[in-house]
Amino acid sequence: MWDLAGKRLGCSVSELLGGSRGRLPAYASTWHGGEGGGLDQPEHYVAFAQECFEMGYRAFKVHGWKDHDPAIEARNVRLLGKSLGDKMRFMLDPGCYLRTFADALDVGRACDDANFYWYEDPMGEGGLSAHAHRRLREMIRTPLLIGEHVRGPEAMANLILADGTDFVRADPDFDMGITGAMKIAHLAEALGLDVELHAPGPAQRACMSAIRNSNYYELSMVGPSRGCFTGDFYVCGYSDKLDDVGPDGCFPVPTGPGLGVKYDWDYIERQTLETYEHRLDK
Repeated sequence: MWDLAGKRLGCSVSELLGGSRGRLPAYASTWHGGEGGGLDQPEHYVAFAQECFEMGYRAFKVHGWKDHDPAIEARNVRLLGKSLGDKMRFMLDPGCYLRTFADALDVGRACDDANFYWYEDPMGEGGLSAHAHRRLREMIRTPLLIGEHVRGPEAMANLILADGTDFVRADPDFDMGITGAMKIAHLAEALGLDVELHAPGPAQRACMSAIRNSNYYELSMVGPSRGCFTGDFYVCGYSDKLDDVGPDGCFPVPTGPGLGVKYDWDYIERQTLETYEHRLDK
């Protein structure tokens, strides 16, 4: 609906939201490590982080190994901090795969040692236990970012007011659209906290352009063999490919009407498996 409104008014969603930023600092956000993905040991994360630094990225988020030894996660964190901590900001997102509070605490202490920027969704309860994360915050120094699996402004308010997170998460795909994501951003701003948008995309760029208290654009699910989270179905020059970051480490905010992108409908139709039509009687 925001896209439609922008197109009818002849202005971008960024403008409708009051956006003031035209370029967004980005972090490279890896896929999970493991055999076959090019990130099967800590040294490979270091090499890939160095490659991203040379492209222009100044921040890098690790998705570690699913159901893996937390000692390896901790070793990876410390090695990244030792190798490149003076050049880049690092984040860790176990993706809720650490099985116990003790595992989360051990890895969190490694984040402290490596001066990580944030520690995200460590435990298997999906970020829903504000009490557990408040206790974790009391025992480590690294700020927590919880909330990828907490949906909507009301649930996010409960998490924040229970002291369950330091940074706030929002996602226009998951949190009641652009309207819901902006409500969460304004909630975070009112409480003096920063909000970080989940995943890349035109809607995320539009929202972030209008959010003062946001630091980085997430360039998701990339690795040595690249990858593109948003797909390759644009015909307007829009891209969320790893190599398309600017030399300043930023991605541009689309300025065309609506979300500012044009889709390759021939490509999309070739991938279509089923079509639904909803008709309104006049």
